[in-house]
Amino acid sequence: MQFTKLGRTGMDVSRICLGCMSYGVPGRGPHPWVLDNDEARPFIQKALELGINFFDTANVYSDGTSEEIVGRALRDFAKRDEIVIATKVHGRMHKGPNGAGLSRKAIMSEIDASLRRLGTEYVDLYQIHRWDYETPIEETMEALHDVVKAGKARYIGASSMYAWQLSKALHVAERHNWTRFVTMQNYVNLLYREEEREMLPLCQEEGIGVIPWSPLARGRLTRDWDATSARSETDDFGRGLYVKSADADRQVVERVAEVAKARGVPRAQVALAWVLQKSAITAPIIGATKTHHLDDAVAAVSLKLTADEVAKLEELYVPHAVAGFK
Repeated sequence: MQFTKLGRTGMDVSRICLGCMSYGVPGRGPHPWVLDNDEARPFIQKALELGINFFDTANVYSDGTSEEIVGRALRDFAKRDEIVIATKVHGRMHKGPNGAGLSRKAIMSEIDASLRRLGTEYVDLYQIHRWDYETPIEETMEALHDVVKAGKARYIGASSMYAWQLSKALHVAERHNWTRFVTMQNYVNLLYREEEREMLPLCQEEGIGVIPWSPLARGRLTRDWDATSARSETDDFGRGLYVKSADADRQVVERVAEVAKARGVPRAQVALAWVLQKSAITAPIIGATKTHHLDDAVAAVSLKLTADEVAKLEELYVPHAVAGFK
């Protein structure tokens, strides 16, 4: 495993981050395909054995049970100071007023709830899951600053927003001398490259670490276009990401297959290697529900694509409508 600094921080993270949305109690959220506690633990243990030290979850994943499962496993299999735990806040956690969003009230309640579920005194990275259009960004940034100053989070990060929104948040933090975002968790893969226009250059200029979600496009880049999985058949959000660009996306998927065949490696390794070779990217977040998912992710770190291969993978891409913000 290779390690790198998380943005301009001094914290070392593995070049692969294990996304933990796949782990939770089935029925406690919109994803029936999640792995329960006993099924999930071997994946977390193997990730650690492969050198992955970076784990990402969120309060809304399976109604908080993802945090519980991940927290228990990491306490059992790792030393706290050797791992990096990231979680997120924004989504609805209970009915009625103040059950979601990025108000000071919500943030202060949700960080404590996440820490209880994770069984830790602090998280290394506390991220806003989406932009809150109903709360002033000043209120959000001050509350996040206070979370850091209280020792409940080491760093803060953002996710899936417009470049102007990230720029505004950075400006507000600097103007008030509040804690600044150090990461951006956005949507980047061979089927969706719109973040290359503004967000990735902004992150590079500002020293923001980029930890993209869905680098394999919900698995579409790893199999034939018409093939399905238990997740793809129930993932309404995922299906919506590709409906309007299916014809063009199919050609990109076929191109990944060509490069992978020529290299003699699985498609997942090629698709992840493409993400990893981008200078703005710190660590893509991968999901793992089969053992080879972890093996392929780690192998991709060492797979160096040639300039010709990169060009071949990119040349069929067409502009897409902005997606991934909901």
